[in-house]
Amino acid sequence: MRKVKKLVKKIAYAGIILALLGLAAGGLVVAYFVRDLPDPSQIGERQIAESTKIYDRTGEIVLYEIHGEEKRTIIPLEEIPDYAKFATIAIEDNDFYSHGGISIRGILRAVFIDLRFKNLSQGGSSITQQLIKNSFLGKERTFTRKIKEAILAVMLEQKYGKDDILEFYLNQIPYGSNAYGIQAAARTFFGKDAKDLTHAESALLAALPKAPTYYSPYGSHTEELNARKNYILDRMAELGYLSEKDAHDARIEKLNFLSPVQNIRAPHFVMMVREYLNERYGEDAIEAGGLRVVTTLDWELQEIAEDVISKGAERNERLIKAKNAALTAVNPKTGEIVALVGSRNYFDVDQEGNFNVSTAKRQPGSAFKPFVYAAAFKKGFRPETILFDVPTEFNPQCSSGATSTVISDRQLRQGEKPAEYEKCYHPENYDDTFRGPVSLRKALAQSINVPSVKLLYLTGISDSIQLAKDLGITTLTEPERYGLSLVLGGAEVRLTELVNAYGVFANDGIMNPLTFILEIRKGNEVLEEKKDESRPVLDTNIARMITDVLSDNDARIGVFQPHSSLYFPDRNVAAKTGTTQEYRDAWTIGYTPSLAAGVWVGNNDNTSIQQKGSGVLAAAPIWHDFMASATAKTLPEEFIRPEYHFEEKPIIRGLWQGDQIVKLDRISKKRASTSTPQEFIEEIAVGDPHSILYWIDKSNPTGEKPEYPERDPQYKNWEWAFQNWFSSSDLSVMRPETVSTEFDDVHTESNKPTITVISFQEDASSTAIIVSVSSRFFIRELDVFSDSELVHGVTFPKKDAPIGFTISKSYSEGQKQKITVKAYDDVGNFNEITLE
Repeated sequence: MRKVKKLVKKIAYAGIILALLGLAAGGLVVAYFVRDLPDPSQIGERQIAESTKIYDRTGEIVLYEIHGEEKRTIIPLEEIPDYAKFATIAIEDNDFYSHGGISIRGILRAVFIDLRFKNLSQGGSSITQQLIKNSFLGKERTFTRKIKEAILAVMLEQKYGKDDILEFYLNQIPYGSNAYGIQAAARTFFGKDAKDLTHAESALLAALPKAPTYYSPYGSHTEELNARKNYILDRMAELGYLSEKDAHDARIEKLNFLSPVQNIRAPHFVMMVREYLNERYGEDAIEAGGLRVVTTLDWELQEIAEDVISKGAERNERLIKAKNAALTAVNPKTGEIVALVGSRNYFDVDQEGNFNVSTAKRQPGSAFKPFVYAAAFKKGFRPETILFDVPTEFNPQCSSGATSTVISDRQLRQGEKPAEYEKCYHPENYDDTFRGPVSLRKALAQSINVPSVKLLYLTGISDSIQLAKDLGITTLTEPERYGLSLVLGGAEVRLTELVNAYGVFANDGIMNPLTFILEIRKGNEVLEEKKDESRPVLDTNIARMITDVLSDNDARIGVFQPHSSLYFPDRNVAAKTGTTQEYRDAWTIGYTPSLAAGVWVGNNDNTSIQQKGSGVLAAAPIWHDFMASATAKTLPEEFIRPEYHFEEKPIIRGLWQGDQIVKLDRISKKRASTSTPQEFIEEIAVGDPHSILYWIDKSNPTGEKPEYPERDPQYKNWEWAFQNWFSSSDLSVMRPETVSTEFDDVHTESNKPTITVISFQEDASSTAIIVSVSSRFFIRELDVFSDSELVHGVTFPKKDAPIGFTISKSYSEGQKQKITVKAYDDVGNFNEITLE
């Protein structure tokens, strides 16, 4: 028993000593930091700030000036409604009235999260600490700053009462848009005094201080702001500050914001830049740091963009009830955003004009198709490959000719929604027409849906998604959700990223990361500057193949008019349209080698556009007007043509009628011989025709024919659809024995034109010749060469009629002149004679 008492005494002494040492150490830490701390009584004083200026790419036009000029009106706590105070307490520090300046619970939560994620992202700060931070210490995230903040918070609580501190806080905290304090915020956003704020308005203002720019009602994150406001209302109800009914009513209350009238150019672009600056450098640094930010914006192109969007959106609203439009333009060679309009009118808050559609996620419709086709070309398919545009069911669980929405043996209960695997899927085309055999060139150029869905299956969803990601699309995060509708725009993308990805095609497969900053300076110090980060992400020839198809105006004809808004008579321009289901979104994206631009048209409330084919009718005219004006002062540029290599496999070359290839002469319709000119040879396939899955294994399209094609889950439905179409067409099976066994009798030695020299005379300065030409066919051309230089040419000369030429000599005496006469008939036969 005595031993136990001694042990207890020793432990007690040790505990006392450790506690004293801890207090001494804590005292030393406090003393160390207190010596450099400001006087808390100076809580109302702030430092002089220097504004940050955002410029266009020339560094001469100021787009916006971010300054720390504070709009502030000090009001006593009594003039702030209790629910406005409680809204702030509920979201920022619900222990405010019970702690001594530091919220232990908040700190422990923040420390746990910081340690878990190995960063200092969580503040855990009480209202008192936040007041100290904003007044004295700035927003640097370090443990030293947190210690100073905690000490000052305790000191402030000893000097002032809780209501005084809350009054300081609500009069000093930044709410964004240069509004400091709740009175200035109420006037700025709602045009009323703080005492007149509603529950919903109070909760919204309480949501802003955490990140005033990010959550700005005039920014691009209004959905996140609304969610945070509703969370605050839920917390207020949970803590007993509001009744459940009042919280519910506040959640559904429509808030009316004042128009953000500011001296600002390219507002959506500027707010995007400002958000980036806030995230990278912090609010304080950009409001008071005097930064010089030179952006990539081309002000001349921006003015064009704003003009075409304004006029086009006004026209669309009048004609098809599409109120909004957005545009992004990028230099494909640099990835620089040169123009951006996020909505029709930034300052029209009632119509959510401040919302930046250019960076929002929207379904692209058929504007996504080029990524799938590029992935297909990467696997060996070619623009001439044929797929069948015929009614096709793509769910193997559904019958081949399915017209229902679910598998046939499944009866849905009232109100029940089928599982994804139970849904039948048989897409149609924009014009409700099926065309039979269609080349991939025409399928993409004319935006035909059924062949495109088939191509996605043949290419693979994962490979198509990966290619889009390689080209800079970052939003394809749920591959299991998309299915075969991905090729029709079933996934969401951002206009900015979509335009830059098209820019990869324009730039021969080289991607430049999207950027809007050229340089950021603070005085003479360069904080940031654009660097060349270009990298190849797509084979050059595949990029050129996509461009070759998208710029092929002839291939578009059939769906588009010859002189549609996608056509430019004086320059090469590639373009693609897109329209989503129920016509909620309309797109046109296109490019030259030096400029890629995209236009979105729709409504912010997601209501449908009252126009079928709105991609070309609503978005394309705006896009065309921008591209025409933007390129007016530049010389036309040519796209480099791709190299098309011979593909051995007939089905890849577009020969689908059978498995045997026969070469025919186009003129005689007989089998080609060694004398048949290459340009007159036509290949045909004979045998039993089938759908493409009969001929290829989709895991290796250019490889051997699959031994058991029926093992492919899509084979049954595709083959049925093909055979059903073939049997109802005017075509018949071509057997090898039905093809002529005779050989080309047009391109023979005896049928070559005969050239006869009637006269040949020469003197010291010239040579005179007279010839005639006889032929079984019309003579297309007669050419005379002096050595290898063409000196005379006659088109469609008369047969057997004398034709004379005089050829000047340019040789020294003793040298011989070599004269060659060549004759061509209109079926490709050719002959020549040489005279010396």
